[in-house]
Amino acid sequence: MGKINAIITGVGGYVPDYILNNEELSRMVDTTDEWITTRVGIKERHILTEEGLGTSYLARKAAKQLLRKTGVDPDTIDALILSTTTPDYKFPSTASIVLGKLGLKNAFAMDISAACAGFMYTLDLATSMIKSGRCKKIIVIGADKMSSITDYTDRQTCVLFGDGAGAVLLEATEEEGVGAMDAFFRTDGKGLPFLHMKGGGSVCPPSRFTVDHRLHYVYQEGRTVFRYAVTSMGDDVLEVLKRNGLTNEDVNWVIPHEANYRIIEAVAKRVNLPMEKIVVNIEHYGNTSAATIPLAMWDHEANLKKGDNVVFTAFGAGFTHGASYFKWAYDGAEMAKR
Repeated sequence: MGKINAIITGVGGYVPDYILNNEELSRMVDTTDEWITTRVGIKERHILTEEGLGTSYLARKAAKQLLRKTGVDPDTIDALILSTTTPDYKFPSTASIVLGKLGLKNAFAMDISAACAGFMYTLDLATSMIKSGRCKKIIVIGADKMSSITDYTDRQTCVLFGDGAGAVLLEATEEEGVGAMDAFFRTDGKGLPFLHMKGGGSVCPPSRFTVDHRLHYVYQEGRTVFRYAVTSMGDDVLEVLKRNGLTNEDVNWVIPHEANYRIIEAVAKRVNLPMEKIVVNIEHYGNTSAATIPLAMWDHEANLKKGDNVVFTAFGAGFTHGASYFKWAYDGAEMAKR
């Protein structure tokens, strides 16, 4: 028996139908399309407006598309791991709700919380579970309903966020030269003052005070987060390239967390890669937190070829950050047609 590795064998995605564009936002807060586009590169974001639907709905839609495209038997799925900052409930896990809706009979489910770096962390955890031989097929999902924690009276943050979900199927393989090659993660631990949501946790439980003082929304110090994000994501990509003996010429694609177009540009400059090699879709989706990387994969799947060197990188609250390197395992153009 050869060495077991983990490969991505398909990508699914979902964004809600309703589109909140910059023109509509400019009627809600003191902003303009030009201001938003120039500073963050976002033109529109998809918002889940239906009452009673949460992150599990987005995740389920992405996972259902993934199962249809790959044709995998749901009974062969060993685990479903979901990364989110906006769970349906404090408990049970959002992953367990998605598993139930999908009818996965032989799998276990759990949530992972690592903010905007969550999908990448979750993908690495699932990779380790497959390499250990314990699991053969795992659905990995990044999903967030960021509109549920966005303050639409705050012009600094409300322009940034959207709702969506992306899912990948991770499978075991003995084929050499494809799949998960390396990952490098770090957590700074000093990020609390700069990016957080004060209300709702055990330190500051929900109360009339927390609601009246609008403590259940994202708080961000943009300049500090920008600086940390560029430095961390750029250096993490360089570290992964160095560890694997890769040069800039060897990289086919970098798929970064989609937080801010200027951050992405600055990271590309820091690692000396042309923007043509950076997958960017923030213009149409905004920052969907844990969903940004799988949604970018989903959008870009038709351009991914077997053997491509693909590097993921992300930065999130905590501060959580890192980069991972995959050798792409299938013809994306063929899969995207399904």
